[in-house]
Amino acid sequence: MEGEVEKPFAINYEELLELESLTTPVTLECAGNNRNFLEPKVKGVQWGLGAVGTAEWTGVPLSILLDRALARPEAREVILEGADGGMLEDPKSPAGELKFARSLPLSKARADVLLAYKMNGVDLPPQHGFPLRAIVPGWYAMASTKWLERIIVTNKPFTGYYQTMDYAYWARRGGVAELTPLAEMQIKAEIARPAKDEIVFANSNMRVHGAAWTSDGEITKVELSTDGGASWKEANLIDKAMPNAWRLWEFQWRTPSKPGNQTLVARASDSRGRTQPTERDPDRGTYMINHLLPIEVETR
Repeated sequence: MEGEVEKPFAINYEELLELESLTTPVTLECAGNNRNFLEPKVKGVQWGLGAVGTAEWTGVPLSILLDRALARPEAREVILEGADGGMLEDPKSPAGELKFARSLPLSKARADVLLAYKMNGVDLPPQHGFPLRAIVPGWYAMASTKWLERIIVTNKPFTGYYQTMDYAYWARRGGVAELTPLAEMQIKAEIARPAKDEIVFANSNMRVHGAAWTSDGEITKVELSTDGGASWKEANLIDKAMPNAWRLWEFQWRTPSKPGNQTLVARASDSRGRTQPTERDPDRGTYMINHLLPIEVETR
């Protein structure tokens, strides 16, 4: 570990494995999840409903390493740098090869960030960051840096490419729009089944089910509309509420007797009084997509 306000501190993988560890379930969602629902179309991978998942992560709390490194009181941020990098085609990017790096406030880094080496009880798969990655509960997945190589503690705000030019959105304060780094996941419910454009039997019982999640709170209610948002009925929450992990839900739907197209919409509320918005905030650009997302199905 090295930085502007600390002396270099190093620890190898074997030494890390000997430190106190914990296991916790955390939901990670791509910041661009559901991007293909946006109109007009925007740049980036056109994610549908699948760029999200929950796993049990095992690792060492980052706070333990910060204590060992003797982080000083004037420290403000912790920068997590991964091994992945390359040349960018963006004309606004710096010249040469650039590594992926994102920062967290020191308070968040100390609160619940995990340096994970296991996923669901086994070593991290290569695509999930083997041998070590960060897990930042409640934040979009870009903050959970994979293939972690270096941690930098600094007393200055980090303004790297992936903190400002990318993985950022416009926040308005007093009429002025400021480029702001993405952070907390937004409240959302998604329908897993039926799938978009699925054909279902008319005049039958259909189990509609999915997941809902939020940040810094717990899901307390999921509602389902089978008429495009004209009316709502409360769904059944299946599992126990856990901070920073999704909550599964289900609804028994009696499908219409007549064939035709039906529009299903799920809506979540949480313990902090937040409910999914109906409309999209255009200042969010290609990210933070959590407005109501209708699913069209056909009854036959």
